[in-house]
Amino acid sequence: MEYTQLGRTGLKVGRLVLGTMNFGPQTDEADSHAIMDAALDAGINLFDTANVYGWGENKGRTESIIGNWFAKGGGRREKVVIATKVYSSMAADGRTAWPNHDKLSALSIRRAVDASLKRLRTDHIDLYQFHHIDRNTPFEEIWQAIDVLVQQGKILYVGSSNFPGYKIAQANEAAARRSGTIGLVSEQCLYNLAERRAEMEIIPAAREYGLGVIPWSPLNGGLLGGIIKKEVQGGRRASGRAADALADPTVRARIQSYEDLLGKHGLEPGEVALAWLLTRPGVTGPIVGPRTAGQLESALRAVELELSEELLGSLDEIFPGPGPSPEAFAW
Repeated sequence: MEYTQLGRTGLKVGRLVLGTMNFGPQTDEADSHAIMDAALDAGINLFDTANVYGWGENKGRTESIIGNWFAKGGGRREKVVIATKVYSSMAADGRTAWPNHDKLSALSIRRAVDASLKRLRTDHIDLYQFHHIDRNTPFEEIWQAIDVLVQQGKILYVGSSNFPGYKIAQANEAAARRSGTIGLVSEQCLYNLAERRAEMEIIPAAREYGLGVIPWSPLNGGLLGGIIKKEVQGGRRASGRAADALADPTVRARIQSYEDLLGKHGLEPGEVALAWLLTRPGVTGPIVGPRTAGQLESALRAVELELSEELLGSLDEIFPGPGPSPEAFAW
């Protein structure tokens, strides 16, 4: 595994991030533990989760699965940089959140941290991430709450997720006005070959403020994982948003061109999609969310994959990005 610094920090993390969203809803606890063991053996040390993972009636279940794995010992907790998130209500789907039990008020953050620590069975969270922006809570209040938690040793670093560029700027400018507040050190955003809007402002803002970029959905919901080839071979068919996207003839033609291009080079689409992200400026490492050990093995091969300039150019022709910022939208 290759390692890099997380943004402007001294924290070293692997170029792939283990996403755990499937642990609980799609992958049972035993298999989840096996995947985490395999990830650690492969050198992956940044594990990403969120307090709401588990979903529905089981929000918090994923953190509990990770906590039970930590409790097995063997240096598991000491080797892992654990990242979780706060924002959404922990009430079961369809039920109204009690006041101050969601979003980013100082009270909500304090309660959420303590609950996550209990489920994760640890005394601190390495990277605590704001899952979304909170339009009603000023950053001064948020940073005051974070400063207390850092002083208490409950969290070490803070990151954002799904923040637009201007909110990254607002957050870190507010932090800069506070003595000793480090501010955001990472941004977790939607970014992949087929969805490159992050290049407009999010990634430039992250680079300007020294945030590591952690892309989620690197395969764009499965569209970049060889979905058409799998359909033809009688494998797993597209569903949900991926199926809706493929219903658009333009999208399907682009995905077909992508798969045809990589077929000529003898490359696997999913591995190329991950490898492409590893070439992008500012990217720390994409989140891979395997449901099985086999999917993890495929993701690991992407770290060793080198893409030629010719291939990178061909990928840009199929999935053109917006271009340099601000020229792309200014003139």
